[in-house]
Amino acid sequence: MSAPATHFKHCPACGEALDEPPAKRLVCPGCGFTYYFNPTIGLMGFIENDQGQILLIERAKEPAKGKLAPPGGFADFGESAEEALSREVREETGLDVSNWRYLTSAVNHYSYKGVTYPVMDLAFTARIESGRELDRCTDETLSVKWVDKDSVDPGDLAFPSMREALRRYRSIQ
Repeated sequence: MSAPATHFKHCPACGEALDEPPAKRLVCPGCGFTYYFNPTIGLMGFIENDQGQILLIERAKEPAKGKLAPPGGFADFGESAEEALSREVREETGLDVSNWRYLTSAVNHYSYKGVTYPVMDLAFTARIESGRELDRCTDETLSVKWVDKDSVDPGDLAFPSMREALRRYRSIQ
């Protein structure tokens, strides 16, 4: 797996060959075009019900297929973190959640189709009433379930950033 910058061999603006792979930014020696390689924004939500359970999904896709995760995903252009997280939660679980509170951030690396993307994961919390119906998104999740927040084995979570966010979440409860 390689960082996104290593896939640039030519300037995307003028086509000039690059002498060496860019690191944090691409600067074309020919036309001066500059492109910064910034992290992707990932989001996760620790949604707790009034019985002290948190909502977790079982991932249906690689990377980490079959592992557990709080619902979430990537922000699209033009979305705030909260808007993106609400959209992702709705897509994965059928729940409409909007009362997000920031929890923490963590660095992650997401490998997909030969590219390892640097990710800045933002974790949020929310509380909802028990009994709200869940609607599993069939192509992104294998299952959606409420689990006791203290029974979750951090090693069962898909990514290190999720394990760190769970540790932080438990520390403030």
